[in-house]
Amino acid sequence: MRFDPAVEAQAALRRAQQSAELGEDRDTAFKAEEIFSAEMGEPAQSAYQILQEIGERHPEAVAFHEFLIYLTWQQVMAEPLPIFFRKGAELCDRYLNRNRNTTDQRQIRQIRELRASFQGGLGLIKDQPEMYDEDTVKGGD
Repeated sequence: MRFDPAVEAQAALRRAQQSAELGEDRDTAFKAEEIFSAEMGEPAQSAYQILQEIGERHPEAVAFHEFLIYLTWQQVMAEPLPIFFRKGAELCDRYLNRNRNTTDQRQIRQIRELRASFQGGLGLIKDQPEMYDEDTVKGGD
């Protein structure tokens, strides 16, 4: 990756805070993020679930949705389980479908790159970056 998902997660969370897109869930989201970032095991897992639930309640919250994608990548790095790869791919698909006309092409590129990584972790081949196509052996024995 040509970016740091942890740094991008914090930037997206700041944008979510500045935009007030979470309404009354704002404080809960920030407390859960603090726990996720500082703890391990059950407290971090519970905080991750709280953040995902907040995301479900606010599907229009673009910056928070970006945050959840980057956060899920961090979760995959800590615990590379299929459930987290699937959740990450699902979040990316949802984000890309809802934000097709966004002007933030940097975010779109990064989310597409993460989507390919999540799918790769699941063994899916679709949407692989074009650079890999030129390395593929064509024909022969």
